[in-house]
Amino acid sequence: MSVRSNKPLTELKADLGDRHLPPVPEKGQLELPIEREIVQDRNAHKGGRSFYFFDFDDNVAFLSTPAFIFHKETGEEVRLSSGEFAQVHRHVGKQGPYAEYKIDLCDRTGTFRHFRDQEITLVERLVGKRQIFVQDLAAALGYPDFQWKGPSWSCFYHATLNRRPVSLITARGHAPETIQEGVKLFVERKFLPYEPNYLSVYPVTNLKVRRGLGDENLVQSVAALKKAAIRASVERAIELYGNNPHHRFGMSDDDPHNIELIVEEMTALKADYPEMSFFVIETQAGRFVKWEVYQDRTEATLCAKGQDLGAIEQLTLIP
Repeated sequence: MSVRSNKPLTELKADLGDRHLPPVPEKGQLELPIEREIVQDRNAHKGGRSFYFFDFDDNVAFLSTPAFIFHKETGEEVRLSSGEFAQVHRHVGKQGPYAEYKIDLCDRTGTFRHFRDQEITLVERLVGKRQIFVQDLAAALGYPDFQWKGPSWSCFYHATLNRRPVSLITARGHAPETIQEGVKLFVERKFLPYEPNYLSVYPVTNLKVRRGLGDENLVQSVAALKKAAIRASVERAIELYGNNPHHRFGMSDDDPHNIELIVEEMTALKADYPEMSFFVIETQAGRFVKWEVYQDRTEATLCAKGQDLGAIEQLTLIP
């Protein structure tokens, strides 16, 4: 079942409510026995390419990496999963159950300390110590597939198998090399046939990456940084693969605030490159929604309850 509309994104969501949306899954995505085939890019005969941009946490994979918030007076620490934090972070210190708490931006002891690289000595490296992201991903892969595979895993696998140019755009602050080291585990554990054909890797809260995206004063929000990373990735794609009107770009993310700003950036990109196609894949709160972005509207197709993985794949950029 699908719903299509020319209404703006926010109006369409308000109209639809939850009546067309599937229930929130326990966790992850059940991998159904669909045979994988290598297929030609949709617009290959016209010289176009399909570019896949992915948020990582709770989208490609579920990891146990926690975030922490702190009571304003007592300093008491509350541990939140990445999914929980994505849902409440805009209200921390302002309203709701976490009005009396705050976010601490210290990389060593603060809210996101596990989302940053830590110093590892040479001796620690020699005995096999790895960055937290790599450790957490290795731990996740020890669980059954349906527990760690995120809602966009199938699309990520498809993009990798077919050598589509892939960008990872994540709120994490690790070095890009750390993200790639973690993704290698998918190959080592036989979940991917090989590493992605990387177009770019943007852990947008990494200090060096932030400055590279123009945030010299380190004041921009994660969503604003993701917007800048999307634009930089599109420009990189055009630099490498040519300015072809048949290129297709899609970004999947699970954070509702990020989704809104990603749509804004893709609307601006559509104005700059009107003949190219731009998509946003929303995977938050158990729903899987594909939005095609135009200069004056968005059009949505929603995955209804009961559709299987094959139907979900039809909502992505595939082939």
